[in-house]
Amino acid sequence: MTVLNKKIDFAVVLSVTNANPNGDPLNGNRPRQNYDGHGEISDVAIKRKIRNRLQDAGESIFVQSDDRNNDGFKSLKDRADADETLKKLLKAKNSSGDLFAQIACEKWIDVRSFGQVFAFKGSALSVGVRGPVSIHTATSVSPIDIVSTQITKSVNSVTGEKRSSDTMGMKHRINHGLYIFKGSINPQLAEKTGFTFEDAEKIKQALITLFENDSSSARPDGSMEVNHVYWWEHHSKLGQHSSAKVHRSLSVKAIADNPKSYEDYEIILNDLDGLEVEAIVGQ
Repeated sequence: MTVLNKKIDFAVVLSVTNANPNGDPLNGNRPRQNYDGHGEISDVAIKRKIRNRLQDAGESIFVQSDDRNNDGFKSLKDRADADETLKKLLKAKNSSGDLFAQIACEKWIDVRSFGQVFAFKGSALSVGVRGPVSIHTATSVSPIDIVSTQITKSVNSVTGEKRSSDTMGMKHRINHGLYIFKGSINPQLAEKTGFTFEDAEKIKQALITLFENDSSSARPDGSMEVNHVYWWEHHSKLGQHSSAKVHRSLSVKAIADNPKSYEDYEIILNDLDGLEVEAIVGQ
């Protein structure tokens, strides 16, 4: 497999309908929102979904969520210790951090993609890996309106208990929102982690199918949809244009006063000299 030696930029346009795309635990799990009223999906949440899609495709993932755990390890340290070489390096006082990073990158695709900090209590070694794939927070094109619904629980948890009074709660959603997030893949960092062209293709496919097998009570099936993925592959490590200029070449604006669907927006993609874009319709 060939290590990535060309810069890549990408952007994703996604729509949300009657769902909570990313709840804020510090704000009653209401959909994230900036001070201007625009909705947000954190980069951490997006990376979690990419990891899940890669895991669904059979890739080895280091940072697994509890509900997606497929190897039985209860912590990141347990997962690292399962590799005998890594376990020895973590215990040794003068072990090589570079060797540890190399083995970890070869073993787990999310480590060589996003990077990882390996710092565990009781370990003599602390290693930081910088990954080549960087992702911005997703932001909605227009301000979002949050709808809050009161819900109740009116069943007993244990058989034989006297029926308890109804428990009140709140559930939040947005009726509609069109979000955009952007990212880049740095070939200089790809050389250090061993990130390949094949890995980049896997990241692309994960973006296209980002919300498959991702449903929950807050995000029912069909409520989150990837509309387009834009993929710019440069001709060199430095690229023909800066990532900021490439990302600015894509603009989305509402063409309706109160946009309620994807059709109420206009997507404008400006040409860049010497750089072609692959526009992919989401699945």
